[in-house]
Amino acid sequence: MKLMIASDIHGSAFFCKKMLKAFEYEHAERLLLLGDVLYHGPRNDLPEGYAPKEVISMLNGIKESIICVRGNCDTEVDQMVLGFPVLNEQVFLSIDGFEMLAVHGHKAFPAVKSKSIILSGHTHVPKFVEENGVFYLNPGSVSIPKEGSAHGYLVFEHGVFTHKDLDGNVLKTFEIK
Repeated sequence: MKLMIASDIHGSAFFCKKMLKAFEYEHAERLLLLGDVLYHGPRNDLPEGYAPKEVISMLNGIKESIICVRGNCDTEVDQMVLGFPVLNEQVFLSIDGFEMLAVHGHKAFPAVKSKSIILSGHTHVPKFVEENGVFYLNPGSVSIPKEGSAHGYLVFEHGVFTHKDLDGNVLKTFEIK
């Protein structure tokens, strides 16, 4: 199964549209959103093309393909307008023999067994590290990247994570062994 992973859209229709073009280009079966879908929060400036109602329409158009976890800017009112679950604090996935925990990343990570993969957003900074047999990956942010990182996403297929910018350029590859 091919999985595309993105985080922190923060209501940007401009960058959501680019993300969905990338999703179509990647031919991924599912899109995993790691939270902060519609709103920018008090610490972020408005992202380019801030239009939450347009983001709602775009994402509801592919709702059957989306898996989502709740970010610190996501609320119950968001669930009223989005046609896919957005309030789960965490989602466990098993893909091609790999066990993954998807969270937003603003709370402490739950304990996982060795060789697990934790996918999180929140920091807006890409991350690819292994600590004590657990792999931590962060795709950065779709709309408000920080620390000089690109507007980006991850693709997971056959044990390999590929970090790409929204134009599809490969930025980093990380293989899970």
